[in-house]
Amino acid sequence: MTQRLDYAAAAPGGMKALGGLYGYIGQSGLPQRLIELVYLRVSQINGCAYCMDMHSRDLLKAGLDVETLVLVQGWREAGDLFSPAERAALQWAETVTRVAETAVPDAEFEAASAHFDAKQLSDLTLAIGLMNTYNRLAISFRTPPAAAKGH
Repeated sequence: MTQRLDYAAAAPGGMKALGGLYGYIGQSGLPQRLIELVYLRVSQINGCAYCMDMHSRDLLKAGLDVETLVLVQGWREAGDLFSPAERAALQWAETVTRVAETAVPDAEFEAASAHFDAKQLSDLTLAIGLMNTYNRLAISFRTPPAAAKGH
């Protein structure tokens, strides 16, 4: 795959703004593992190989075991590998990412609100929106994943 455009070089101010939001989310108080799981799940839904590669590597570096990593996509059937809060965050990530299909039903909001307060749910939704933006940039401009750079 050949990268179409280096969007970071073409729009450094925009990327700096996204980086500011990324930094905010990292300091928001949400558990880092939860954030990375959400980033990975959003990227899986969108089919962003660059981001799936990056967030899988980040989760592994942070100590997530391979058995749990490979079950992120099937989190509903993964038993207690994911905490109740992680399951709620993954469900919220799926419904918000698929907003055009789901319209984010009240039941989904209520389920997420049972695990996260208003700030946490706002921060989680910002993280989901951010990853959707990064996915759209990487997919649109064909950013190759690190795993493919040596091939």
